[in-house]
Amino acid sequence: MSGNPFGLTFQLTRRFIRYTPRVRIGQLAERTGVSRQAIRYYEELGVLPPAPRAENGYRTYDTASTERISFIQDAQTAGMSLVEIQMILELRDSGESTCGHVIETLEHHLSELDRQMADLERTRGHLTSIIERARGLDPARCDDPNRCQTIPKGTK
Repeated sequence: MSGNPFGLTFQLTRRFIRYTPRVRIGQLAERTGVSRQAIRYYEELGVLPPAPRAENGYRTYDTASTERISFIQDAQTAGMSLVEIQMILELRDSGESTCGHVIETLEHHLSELDRQMADLERTRGHLTSIIERARGLDPARCDDPNRCQTIPKGTK
């Protein structure tokens, strides 16, 4: 990028010259809605390849970085962790198909969500019964200095 004040890289192909605009980390953060710290963290984890540096030492990013961050955000919204995302991107970067792996990961997340929902339903039922029981208690009979009678003994 020597002598290139516009942050552009050029690639000569058989028929045309293609340029890739490069942006600094603040501009990338603004475009993607991800903080600069998160972008640096993504690089540290390896989910985002390290950005090349301009002569002044600033990181410079291309449109592929924007697209990759967009994928990271979409995968996180689908419930994936950064470790899971990193595995997918490593497979992808090595040229392997990721669809089967992604489906398996999403199915695992769905079954975990179903388990958590069942746990929440049990907890909800338990709380409902405690509240119903507590509504019938006489506050004047609450004489234990170590506990509230609203919460029955043996509640776990």
